[in-house]
Amino acid sequence: MYETILVPTDGSDPANRAVEHALAVADRYDASVHALYCVETHRYGEPALSTTAIVLDQLEEQGQAMLEEIRDRAANAGIECTSEVCHGRPWEATLEVGDKVEADLIIIGYQGQSHTRTRKIGSAAERIVRSADRPVLTA
Repeated sequence: MYETILVPTDGSDPANRAVEHALAVADRYDASVHALYCVETHRYGEPALSTTAIVLDQLEEQGQAMLEEIRDRAANAGIECTSEVCHGRPWEATLEVGDKVEADLIIIGYQGQSHTRTRKIGSAAERIVRSADRPVLTA
């Protein structure tokens, strides 16, 4: 039913639940997982200033660490997992990467780190749900 599952993460609790679901679904359907971390460059502007470049480098390192943990968890469960760090708006990047890796399913957290309203779907998750041309599961 599923061959490739895309799971974007930002390290939030809902994103971590999404990773758990992605690994469980991948295990059940013998699918691979593609983990994604998006550096939100639109928040910081272009990295022309050294401080902006430093912040973006730190965010990339943070994302790489999160993705490494997901790859390790997948490997321990016998699940094939690839990953990537991208730049841009998370919802747009998720849709683009979903197309690129030909994901059969996107599993996302219902809200991210910057979301402040409890029990409400986040703006990125909502945009992905509304715009995706493939099934989306929120966790």
